[in-house]
Amino acid sequence: MSVPDARSPILQVKDLVVTYGGVVQALRGVNLSVEQGAVVALLGSNGAGKTTLLRTLSGTLRLHKGKVESGEVLYRGTNLKGRDPAQCVSSGLVQVPEGRRIFTRLTVEENLKAGGLGVRYRAERAADMQRVYDMFPVLSERRTQRGGLLSGGEQQMLAIGRGLMSRPQLLLLDEPSLGLAPRIIGQIGEVIREINRQGTSVLLVEQNATMALGVADDAFVLDVGTVSLSGSATELAESDAVQRLYLGHGAEEGTTRPLEAAHTKKLTRWTP
Repeated sequence: MSVPDARSPILQVKDLVVTYGGVVQALRGVNLSVEQGAVVALLGSNGAGKTTLLRTLSGTLRLHKGKVESGEVLYRGTNLKGRDPAQCVSSGLVQVPEGRRIFTRLTVEENLKAGGLGVRYRAERAADMQRVYDMFPVLSERRTQRGGLLSGGEQQMLAIGRGLMSRPQLLLLDEPSLGLAPRIIGQIGEVIREINRQGTSVLLVEQNATMALGVADDAFVLDVGTVSLSGSATELAESDAVQRLYLGHGAEEGTTRPLEAAHTKKLTRWTP
């Protein structure tokens, strides 16, 4: 498997148009990119098209009767058109879905083993599992406990750990803070930073803008199927539109690192 050039995007979405049933247009000319080694946040309210974009990236769009009408998605320079979910995972493009979706009747260790089924060598799977346990000590303590008996935060850690067992180069995280207490959200943010420090690029889809912009390098705002704003995470955090729509109400203190001063680069507005 070739290693992506650190200077080039690992993911490029170009003029993507997606419909359901050939009638409902969910994405309308979406453009975004994820640089190799970066954390990119994708913000947007319910119905903005975030889930549709992830389905397109992970190869599950057809399972939901969706279709790419035009545009393209390039992962490590290769068009993803026609790839099924298993092929996406084997190429290093791995999604951790919204709502955890762990195997509740299986133990923590069995869940992790399921995530590593595509890894060929037993020694590599064992090393990956130890990496997950080092990152999430509570999972090591509960390795023989059924997943359904874990707390919400522990289940989210297990879902992320199971995704890491597939050895992702690009990890797609879908609303990892959903339904979690502020303290746990802060821990999830730290985990995302650590995953990135260990060499994995991350596309973080979130409604919790405080957490997302606190951990991301760059960010995009998706609004009714189009990208309406883009720029560095710091720029978006200090923009009037994002402050008003995403940071003006309900932002929890202490869930992220302080945002640094904005750069002089002008915030980019996207026009379809």
